[in-house]
Amino acid sequence: MSKPEDEELRQAIELLFYAYRDFTAEPDAILAEYGFGRAHHRVIYFVGRHPGMTVSQLLDILKITKQSLARVLRQLVDEGFVEQRPDADDGRRRLLYLCPPGDKLEALLTVRQGQRIAGAFGAAGSDAINGFRRILRGIINEDDRNRIPGDN
Repeated sequence: MSKPEDEELRQAIELLFYAYRDFTAEPDAILAEYGFGRAHHRVIYFVGRHPGMTVSQLLDILKITKQSLARVLRQLVDEGFVEQRPDADDGRRRLLYLCPPGDKLEALLTVRQGQRIAGAFGAAGSDAINGFRRILRGIINEDDRNRIPGDN
């Protein structure tokens, strides 16, 4: 198998930039109505996807500093989108859950982004979907690939 040429790689990079811009544009507008940004979105998404996760697990996924997460999490807790519960096994650990407003916002954002992906999948055809997933997995750091269900 030959290596992709420099122009093909540049096109792929450009496509990722445009795709990311458009993938995040509608959620960014919705989040702005709440005074939230992309960091809030990531917290809401992953806490919704993994209810009961610990703060350290979330830090490991997001790859941000404790200080950055603390600021975002504090706002989400204070405004009633996320709640922290003590772990029954270890009271020092805090488990994260979405509150009803957080559930509602997470669902809205995920539905909108899901519609964009579903449209792209439909346009690309079923043969392209597995290749797309393999490419995205290849871009993700190897240590994180096992976090997403599917072929590793």
